[in-house]
Amino acid sequence: MGRAFEFRKARKMKRWSAMSKAFTRIGKDIVMAVKDGGPDPDTNARLRAVMQNAKAVNMPKDTVERAIKRASDKSLGDFKEVLFEGYAPHGIAILVETATDNNTRTVANVRSYFNKCDGSLGTSGSVVFMFDHTCNFRIDAEGLDPEELELEFIDFGAEEVFRDDDGILIYAPFESFGAIQSELENRKIEILSSGFERIPQVTKELTPEEAQDVEKLLEKLEDDDDIQNVYHTMEETSDVEE
Repeated sequence: MGRAFEFRKARKMKRWSAMSKAFTRIGKDIVMAVKDGGPDPDTNARLRAVMQNAKAVNMPKDTVERAIKRASDKSLGDFKEVLFEGYAPHGIAILVETATDNNTRTVANVRSYFNKCDGSLGTSGSVVFMFDHTCNFRIDAEGLDPEELELEFIDFGAEEVFRDDDGILIYAPFESFGAIQSELENRKIEILSSGFERIPQVTKELTPEEAQDVEKLLEKLEDDDDIQNVYHTMEETSDVEE
């Protein structure tokens, strides 16, 4: 198996475990999708993807519909996607994806987390090159063979296709998202969820004590409502509970 498989196996979506946090993140995704392409999922591929993710985390349908209606209000402020880069203790690179309606607040908070945990907030481009920006799709595995599917979707950008406990996962470069989404929909293959991840090209193994230093920073970052995702180059074990 490739790097995407090992990355997914180690993380096991552990940092999306809190349901309330997942709902907050998806709510912001809905606002950004509607502002970008309108409230009709039939003509807004980004919104369709977000609605699939909402269903995957059992977000109530009426909550999703209210969020879409609210996002259609022109008086509602928009969320801006901002990327932060820096280092945790022990030379671990950190990449932070945010969605914020107040950049001044978000910058101040992120900087304070790094400072309090003996890290350092870097400049744009300082660590992003250490991560591969990927897209992924989870689809219903019934009646499908991952190896055959991989061969069929190579032309659309797929790099890794593998089965896990919840279906089949397709990984591809970030730029291939639209082509793969369209082909899956054309083939009437159910998309259970989809998204984007940044996979570290190289990871660094730390001692348990060193890892605790890094985890302190990760926890502070992940508890902030402005922060959507946090990626790092610390090697993770795969024995994390779902």
